[in-house]
Amino acid sequence: MKLHTLSPEEARKIIIHAAGLTKHGQFGKGPEAVFKVIDHLGFLQIDTNYVVERAHHHALASRIPGYKHEWLKQLQSDGRIFEFWNYASGFIPLRYFRYSFHLKQHFLNRHKSLSQPEINLMKKILNRISIEGPLIVGDFENDRVTKSSGWWDWRPAKIALERLNLDGRLMTTRSDAFHKVYDLPDNVVWGDFDKSEPTEEEFARHVIMRSLQAHGISMMKEMVFNTRFVKPPVKTEITKLLDEGKVCRVEIRGRKTPPLYMLPSYLKKNITLAGDAFVLSPFDTINFYRHRLRDFFNFDYQIECFVPEPKRKYGYFSLPILLGDRFVARMDSKADRKTGTLIIHNLHFEPTKLTEEQMHKVTEEIRAFAKFNRCNGLKVEKCNNKSVARYLNSEFKPGRR
Repeated sequence: MKLHTLSPEEARKIIIHAAGLTKHGQFGKGPEAVFKVIDHLGFLQIDTNYVVERAHHHALASRIPGYKHEWLKQLQSDGRIFEFWNYASGFIPLRYFRYSFHLKQHFLNRHKSLSQPEINLMKKILNRISIEGPLIVGDFENDRVTKSSGWWDWRPAKIALERLNLDGRLMTTRSDAFHKVYDLPDNVVWGDFDKSEPTEEEFARHVIMRSLQAHGISMMKEMVFNTRFVKPPVKTEITKLLDEGKVCRVEIRGRKTPPLYMLPSYLKKNITLAGDAFVLSPFDTINFYRHRLRDFFNFDYQIECFVPEPKRKYGYFSLPILLGDRFVARMDSKADRKTGTLIIHNLHFEPTKLTEEQMHKVTEEIRAFAKFNRCNGLKVEKCNNKSVARYLNSEFKPGRR
Protein backbone atom coordinates (compact mmCIF):
# COMPACT_ATOMS: atom_id res chain seq x y z
CA MET A 1 0.00 0.00 0.00
CA LYS A 2 1.77 3.15 -1.21
CA LEU A 3 1.84 6.17 1.08
CA HIS A 4 1.76 9.48 -0.82
CA THR A 5 3.42 12.54 0.70
CA LEU A 6 1.85 15.97 0.34
CA SER A 7 3.26 19.33 1.32
CA PRO A 8 1.16 21.37 3.78
CA GLU A 9 0.37 23.77 0.92
CA GLU A 10 -0.86 20.93 -1.32
CA ALA A 11 -3.02 19.56 1.50
CA ARG A 12 -4.66 22.94 2.11
CA LYS A 13 -5.42 23.34 -1.59
CA ILE A 14 -7.11 19.93 -1.71
CA ILE A 15 -9.21 20.69 1.38
CA ILE A 16 -10.24 24.11 0.06
CA HIS A 17 -11.10 22.70 -3.37
CA ALA A 18 -13.22 19.96 -1.77
CA ALA A 19 -15.03 22.60 0.27
CA GLY A 20 -15.81 24.61 -2.89
CA LEU A 21 -13.79 27.65 -1.82
CA THR A 22 -11.06 27.98 -4.44
CA LYS A 23 -12.86 31.05 -5.79
CA HIS A 24 -16.23 32.72 -5.66
CA GLY A 25 -18.53 30.77 -7.94
CA GLN A 26 -16.55 27.51 -8.05
CA PHE A 27 -19.88 25.74 -8.67
CA GLY A 28 -21.24 28.44 -10.97
CA LYS A 29 -24.08 30.88 -10.47
CA GLY A 30 -27.86 30.77 -10.25
CA PRO A 31 -30.31 28.21 -8.82
CA GLU A 32 -28.57 25.17 -10.29
CA ALA A 33 -25.36 26.08 -8.47
CA VAL A 34 -27.24 25.63 -5.17
CA PHE A 35 -27.94 22.01 -6.04
CA LYS A 36 -24.36 21.46 -7.21
CA VAL A 37 -23.02 22.68 -3.86
CA ILE A 38 -25.35 20.45 -1.81
CA ASP A 39 -24.80 17.49 -4.12
CA HIS A 40 -21.03 17.85 -3.83
CA LEU A 41 -20.88 18.40 -0.07
CA GLY A 42 -23.56 15.77 0.55
CA PHE A 43 -24.90 17.60 3.60
CA LEU A 44 -25.70 21.26 4.29
CA GLN A 45 -26.16 21.94 7.99
CA ILE A 46 -29.16 23.92 9.18
CA ASP A 47 -28.83 26.07 12.29
CA THR A 48 -31.41 28.28 13.97
CA ASN A 49 -28.98 30.97 15.20
CA TYR A 50 -30.10 34.23 13.60
CA VAL A 51 -27.48 36.69 14.89
CA VAL A 52 -26.49 36.93 11.23
CA GLU A 53 -28.16 35.07 8.36
CA ARG A 54 -28.73 31.41 9.15
CA ALA A 55 -25.93 28.93 8.52
CA HIS A 56 -27.39 27.12 5.48
CA HIS A 57 -28.04 30.35 3.58
CA HIS A 58 -24.67 31.71 4.71
CA ALA A 59 -22.78 28.66 3.41
CA LEU A 60 -24.47 28.91 0.03
CA ALA A 61 -23.98 32.67 -0.29
CA SER A 62 -20.27 32.19 0.46
CA ARG A 63 -19.99 29.98 -2.62
CA ILE A 64 -22.60 31.34 -5.02
CA PRO A 65 -22.47 34.98 -6.19
CA GLY A 66 -25.89 36.61 -6.12
CA TYR A 67 -27.41 33.80 -4.06
CA LYS A 68 -31.16 34.12 -3.37
CA HIS A 69 -32.92 32.41 -0.45
CA GLU A 70 -35.80 31.14 -2.54
CA TRP A 71 -33.48 28.97 -4.65
CA LEU A 72 -32.97 26.59 -1.72
CA LYS A 73 -36.69 26.30 -1.01
CA GLN A 74 -37.37 25.63 -4.68
CA LEU A 75 -34.99 22.68 -4.67
CA GLN A 76 -36.97 21.03 -1.90
CA SER A 77 -40.27 21.83 -3.60
CA ASP A 78 -38.90 20.22 -6.76
CA GLY A 79 -38.02 17.05 -4.83
CA ARG A 80 -34.26 17.30 -5.34
CA ILE A 81 -33.20 17.64 -1.70
CA PHE A 82 -34.68 16.63 1.64
CA GLU A 83 -34.07 17.56 5.25
CA PHE A 84 -32.89 14.97 7.73
CA TRP A 85 -30.57 14.51 10.67
CA ASN A 86 -26.89 13.58 10.47
CA TYR A 87 -24.71 15.09 13.21
CA ALA A 88 -27.30 17.88 13.04
CA SER A 89 -30.29 18.70 10.89
CA GLY A 90 -29.47 19.53 7.30
CA PHE A 91 -30.27 19.27 3.61
CA ILE A 92 -29.23 16.15 1.69
CA PRO A 93 -29.52 15.32 -2.06
CA LEU A 94 -32.57 13.14 -2.63
CA ARG A 95 -30.49 10.56 -4.49
CA TYR A 96 -28.94 9.69 -1.12
CA PHE A 97 -32.31 9.16 0.54
CA ARG A 98 -31.77 5.39 0.80
CA TYR A 99 -28.72 5.96 2.99
CA SER A 100 -30.94 7.46 5.70
CA PHE A 101 -32.69 4.12 6.29
CA HIS A 102 -30.10 2.71 8.72
CA LEU A 103 -30.31 5.73 11.01
CA LYS A 104 -34.11 5.76 10.87
CA GLN A 105 -34.19 2.08 11.84
CA HIS A 106 -31.88 2.82 14.76
CA PHE A 107 -34.29 5.44 16.11
CA LEU A 108 -37.29 3.23 15.43
CA ASN A 109 -35.67 0.49 17.53
CA ARG A 110 -35.07 2.95 20.35
CA HIS A 111 -38.74 3.95 20.32
CA LYS A 112 -39.81 0.40 21.19
CA SER A 113 -38.99 1.15 24.82
CA LEU A 114 -41.36 4.13 25.04
CA SER A 115 -44.25 4.22 27.47
CA GLN A 116 -47.77 3.55 26.26
CA PRO A 117 -48.89 7.21 26.66
CA GLU A 118 -45.92 8.29 24.49
CA ILE A 119 -46.80 5.69 21.85
CA ASN A 120 -50.45 6.77 21.92
CA LEU A 121 -49.48 10.41 21.43
CA MET A 122 -47.34 9.52 18.40
CA LYS A 123 -50.20 7.52 16.87
CA LYS A 124 -52.57 10.42 17.49
CA ILE A 125 -50.22 12.86 15.76
CA LEU A 126 -49.73 10.57 12.77
CA ASN A 127 -53.48 10.15 12.41
CA ARG A 128 -54.10 13.88 12.60
CA ILE A 129 -51.46 14.73 9.96
CA SER A 130 -52.78 12.00 7.66
CA ILE A 131 -56.23 13.64 7.86
CA GLU A 132 -55.42 17.36 8.09
CA GLY A 133 -52.18 17.50 6.13
CA PRO A 134 -48.86 19.14 7.11
CA LEU A 135 -48.73 20.77 10.56
CA ILE A 136 -46.28 22.71 12.71
CA VAL A 137 -45.78 22.22 16.43
CA GLY A 138 -47.88 25.33 17.08
CA ASP A 139 -50.90 23.54 15.62
CA PHE A 140 -50.93 21.24 18.64
CA GLU A 141 -52.30 22.22 22.02
CA ASN A 142 -49.80 23.19 24.69
CA ASP A 143 -49.51 19.87 26.51
CA ARG A 144 -46.72 20.92 28.85
CA VAL A 145 -47.39 19.92 32.45
CA THR A 146 -44.43 21.74 34.01
CA LYS A 147 -42.79 25.09 33.32
CA SER A 148 -40.10 25.05 30.64
CA SER A 149 -36.55 24.90 31.97
CA GLY A 150 -34.74 25.99 28.81
CA TRP A 151 -34.24 25.68 25.04
CA TRP A 152 -34.24 21.89 24.85
CA ASP A 153 -37.04 21.30 27.35
CA TRP A 154 -39.59 20.43 24.67
CA ARG A 155 -43.22 19.74 25.40
CA PRO A 156 -44.59 16.21 24.70
CA ALA A 157 -46.09 17.03 21.29
CA LYS A 158 -42.78 18.46 20.05
CA ILE A 159 -40.87 15.43 21.34
CA ALA A 160 -43.32 13.10 19.62
CA LEU A 161 -43.04 15.01 16.32
CA GLU A 162 -39.24 14.85 16.44
CA ARG A 163 -39.27 11.13 17.25
CA LEU A 164 -41.55 10.49 14.28
CA ASN A 165 -39.25 12.56 12.10
CA LEU A 166 -36.12 10.70 13.21
CA ASP A 167 -37.62 7.25 12.67
CA GLY A 168 -38.89 8.24 9.21
CA ARG A 169 -42.63 8.17 9.76
CA LEU A 170 -42.74 11.93 9.28
CA MET A 171 -40.57 14.30 7.26
CA THR A 172 -40.09 18.04 7.43
CA THR A 173 -39.98 21.06 5.20
CA ARG A 174 -39.63 24.69 6.32
CA SER A 175 -42.19 27.48 6.42
CA ASP A 176 -41.33 31.04 5.40
CA ALA A 177 -40.94 31.76 9.12
CA PHE A 178 -38.44 28.87 9.37
CA HIS A 179 -40.81 26.68 11.39
CA LYS A 180 -40.53 22.94 10.84
CA VAL A 181 -43.53 21.66 8.88
CA TYR A 182 -44.23 17.97 9.55
CA ASP A 183 -45.79 15.84 6.83
CA LEU A 184 -46.10 12.25 5.65
CA PRO A 185 -43.05 11.06 3.65
CA ASP A 186 -45.05 10.37 0.48
CA ASN A 187 -46.03 14.04 0.36
CA VAL A 188 -42.43 15.26 0.69
CA VAL A 189 -40.36 12.66 -1.15
CA TRP A 190 -41.55 11.83 -4.61
CA GLY A 191 -40.16 11.04 -8.02
CA ASP A 192 -38.17 8.21 -9.53
CA PHE A 193 -35.21 7.39 -7.31
CA ASP A 194 -33.68 4.34 -5.65
CA LYS A 195 -35.61 3.40 -2.51
CA SER A 196 -33.85 0.09 -1.84
CA GLU A 197 -32.18 -0.35 1.53
CA PRO A 198 -28.38 -0.47 1.19
CA THR A 199 -26.34 -3.21 2.80
CA GLU A 200 -24.07 -2.27 5.68
CA GLU A 201 -21.11 -2.50 3.30
CA GLU A 202 -22.77 -0.17 0.78
CA PHE A 203 -23.61 2.28 3.53
CA ALA A 204 -20.03 2.22 4.84
CA ARG A 205 -18.64 2.91 1.36
CA HIS A 206 -21.11 5.76 0.92
CA VAL A 207 -19.95 7.32 4.18
CA ILE A 208 -16.29 7.03 3.17
CA MET A 209 -16.68 8.44 -0.32
CA ARG A 210 -18.96 11.29 0.80
CA SER A 211 -16.48 12.28 3.50
CA LEU A 212 -13.56 12.31 1.10
CA GLN A 213 -15.48 14.28 -1.51
CA ALA A 214 -16.58 16.95 0.98
CA HIS A 215 -13.37 17.21 3.01
CA GLY A 216 -10.69 16.28 0.48
CA ILE A 217 -8.53 14.61 3.12
CA SER A 218 -10.10 12.72 6.03
CA MET A 219 -9.15 10.85 9.16
CA MET A 220 -11.00 7.72 10.21
CA LYS A 221 -12.54 9.43 13.25
CA GLU A 222 -14.14 12.03 10.98
CA MET A 223 -15.72 9.36 8.79
CA VAL A 224 -17.12 7.29 11.65
CA PHE A 225 -18.41 10.33 13.57
CA ASN A 226 -21.40 10.62 11.26
CA THR A 227 -22.24 6.93 11.74
CA ARG A 228 -21.76 6.65 15.50
CA PHE A 229 -25.36 5.51 16.06
CA VAL A 230 -25.39 2.72 13.47
CA LYS A 231 -21.69 1.79 13.23
CA PRO A 232 -21.34 0.32 9.71
CA PRO A 233 -18.04 -1.47 8.90
CA VAL A 234 -16.16 1.66 7.80
CA LYS A 235 -12.71 0.36 8.81
CA THR A 236 -13.20 -2.89 6.91
CA GLU A 237 -14.48 -1.19 3.77
CA ILE A 238 -11.79 1.46 3.63
CA THR A 239 -9.20 -1.34 3.59
CA LYS A 240 -11.00 -2.86 0.61
CA LEU A 241 -11.20 0.52 -1.13
CA LEU A 242 -7.46 0.98 -0.63
CA ASP A 243 -6.81 -2.43 -2.20
CA GLU A 244 -9.12 -1.55 -5.10
CA GLY A 245 -7.29 1.73 -5.70
CA LYS A 246 -10.43 3.82 -5.09
CA VAL A 247 -8.93 5.47 -2.01
CA CYS A 248 -5.29 6.24 -1.20
CA ARG A 249 -3.27 6.92 1.96
CA VAL A 250 -1.46 10.23 2.34
CA GLU A 251 0.81 11.92 4.85
CA ILE A 252 1.70 15.58 5.30
CA ARG A 253 5.36 16.44 5.12
CA GLY A 254 6.66 17.56 8.50
CA ARG A 255 3.39 16.75 10.33
CA LYS A 256 2.47 13.89 12.62
CA THR A 257 -1.18 12.94 12.19
CA PRO A 258 -3.37 9.84 12.42
CA PRO A 259 -3.72 7.95 9.08
CA LEU A 260 -5.12 10.20 6.36
CA TYR A 261 -7.17 9.16 3.33
CA MET A 262 -7.89 10.86 0.01
CA LEU A 263 -9.40 10.22 -3.41
CA PRO A 264 -6.64 9.27 -5.93
CA SER A 265 -7.95 11.83 -8.43
CA TYR A 266 -6.32 14.57 -6.33
CA LEU A 267 -2.81 13.16 -6.87
CA LYS A 268 -2.55 14.68 -10.34
CA LYS A 269 -5.10 17.48 -10.00
CA ASN A 270 -3.72 20.97 -10.56
CA ILE A 271 -5.61 23.20 -8.15
CA THR A 272 -5.40 26.98 -8.47
CA LEU A 273 -6.62 29.30 -5.72
CA ALA A 274 -7.91 32.68 -6.81
CA GLY A 275 -6.94 34.24 -3.49
CA ASP A 276 -10.53 35.31 -2.80
CA ALA A 277 -11.75 36.17 0.69
CA PHE A 278 -14.67 34.38 2.34
CA VAL A 279 -16.56 35.28 5.50
CA LEU A 280 -17.64 31.82 6.62
CA SER A 281 -20.28 30.43 8.92
CA PRO A 282 -19.04 28.68 12.08
CA PHE A 283 -21.10 25.70 10.85
CA ASP A 284 -19.55 25.65 7.39
CA THR A 285 -18.27 22.23 6.30
CA ILE A 286 -14.65 23.39 6.34
CA ASN A 287 -14.99 24.58 9.95
CA PHE A 288 -16.89 21.67 11.48
CA TYR A 289 -13.87 19.66 12.68
CA ARG A 290 -11.90 22.18 14.71
CA HIS A 291 -8.82 19.93 14.86
CA ARG A 292 -8.57 20.15 11.05
CA LEU A 293 -8.24 23.93 11.28
CA ARG A 294 -5.37 23.52 13.71
CA ASP A 295 -3.69 20.64 11.86
CA PHE A 296 -3.89 22.01 8.33
CA PHE A 297 -4.27 25.79 8.74
CA ASN A 298 -2.66 26.51 12.12
CA PHE A 299 -5.89 28.26 13.06
CA ASP A 300 -7.20 27.77 16.59
CA TYR A 301 -10.92 28.36 16.34
CA GLN A 302 -13.90 27.83 18.59
CA ILE A 303 -17.46 29.07 18.25
CA GLU A 304 -17.95 30.92 21.52
CA CYS A 305 -21.74 31.08 21.71
CA PHE A 306 -21.39 27.81 23.66
CA VAL A 307 -18.75 29.32 25.97
CA PRO A 308 -19.69 31.22 29.16
CA GLU A 309 -19.45 34.95 28.48
CA PRO A 310 -16.55 35.63 30.92
CA LYS A 311 -14.44 33.04 29.08
CA ARG A 312 -15.06 34.33 25.55
CA LYS A 313 -11.99 35.65 23.79
CA TYR A 314 -13.27 36.86 20.42
CA GLY A 315 -17.06 37.14 20.80
CA TYR A 316 -20.39 35.35 20.87
CA PHE A 317 -20.64 34.40 17.17
CA SER A 318 -17.22 34.85 15.64
CA LEU A 319 -17.02 34.15 11.88
CA PRO A 320 -13.76 32.82 10.38
CA ILE A 321 -12.41 34.76 7.40
CA LEU A 322 -10.52 32.72 4.80
CA LEU A 323 -8.18 34.39 2.31
CA GLY A 324 -6.67 32.06 -0.28
CA ASP A 325 -5.34 29.19 1.84
CA ARG A 326 -5.08 31.09 5.14
CA PHE A 327 -7.54 32.01 7.85
CA VAL A 328 -6.56 35.63 8.36
CA ALA A 329 -9.23 37.01 10.69
CA ARG A 330 -12.41 36.34 12.66
CA MET A 331 -15.37 38.67 12.92
CA ASP A 332 -17.93 38.72 15.73
CA SER A 333 -20.91 40.51 14.22
CA LYS A 334 -24.64 40.97 14.46
CA ALA A 335 -27.15 42.08 11.84
CA ASP A 336 -29.27 44.87 13.33
CA ARG A 337 -32.28 44.39 11.09
CA LYS A 338 -34.18 47.39 12.44
CA THR A 339 -31.54 49.86 11.33
CA GLY A 340 -30.08 47.86 8.47
CA THR A 341 -26.63 47.90 10.09
CA LEU A 342 -24.08 45.13 10.41
CA ILE A 343 -22.57 45.72 13.83
CA ILE A 344 -19.06 44.30 14.06
CA HIS A 345 -18.40 43.81 17.75
CA ASN A 346 -14.87 42.56 17.18
CA LEU A 347 -12.85 42.21 13.96
CA HIS A 348 -9.67 40.41 14.94
CA PHE A 349 -6.86 39.84 12.43
CA GLU A 350 -4.39 36.99 12.92
CA PRO A 351 -0.67 37.89 13.29
CA THR A 352 0.06 37.63 9.57
CA LYS A 353 1.05 40.32 7.09
CA LEU A 354 -1.44 41.18 4.35
CA THR A 355 -0.75 43.24 1.27
CA GLU A 356 -2.91 46.24 0.44
CA GLU A 357 -4.65 44.18 -2.25
CA GLN A 358 -5.34 41.33 0.15
CA MET A 359 -6.72 43.69 2.79
CA HIS A 360 -8.94 45.20 0.11
CA LYS A 361 -10.31 41.74 -0.69
CA VAL A 362 -11.13 41.19 2.98
CA THR A 363 -12.94 44.52 3.37
CA GLU A 364 -14.85 44.00 0.12
CA GLU A 365 -15.97 40.58 1.36
CA ILE A 366 -17.17 42.19 4.59
CA ARG A 367 -19.13 44.68 2.50
CA ALA A 368 -20.67 41.83 0.51
CA PHE A 369 -21.52 40.01 3.73
CA ALA A 370 -23.31 43.09 5.03
CA LYS A 371 -25.40 43.31 1.85
CA PHE A 372 -26.19 39.60 2.05
CA ASN A 373 -27.57 40.30 5.54
CA ARG A 374 -29.68 43.10 4.04
CA CYS A 375 -27.59 45.74 5.80
CA ASN A 376 -26.59 48.95 4.04
CA GLY A 377 -24.33 50.17 6.84
CA LEU A 378 -21.49 48.89 9.00
CA LYS A 379 -20.34 49.83 12.45
CA VAL A 380 -17.01 48.54 13.76
CA GLU A 381 -16.86 48.65 17.54
CA LYS A 382 -13.50 46.93 18.02
CA CYS A 383 -10.70 45.95 15.66
CA ASN A 384 -7.00 45.24 16.15
CA ASN A 385 -6.29 46.99 12.84
CA LYS A 386 -7.15 50.66 13.29
CA SER A 387 -6.85 51.60 9.62
CA VAL A 388 -9.37 48.91 8.61
CA ALA A 389 -11.75 50.04 11.34
CA ARG A 390 -11.51 53.66 10.19
CA TYR A 391 -12.07 52.66 6.57
CA LEU A 392 -15.13 50.53 7.26
CA ASN A 393 -16.65 53.08 9.63
CA SER A 394 -16.04 56.01 7.28
CA GLU A 395 -17.13 54.36 4.05
CA PHE A 396 -20.29 52.67 5.26
CA LYS A 397 -22.53 54.71 7.51
CA PRO A 398 -25.17 53.01 9.65
CA GLY A 399 -28.64 53.91 8.47
CA ARG A 400 -32.19 52.74 8.09
CA ARG A 401 -32.89 50.74 4.95
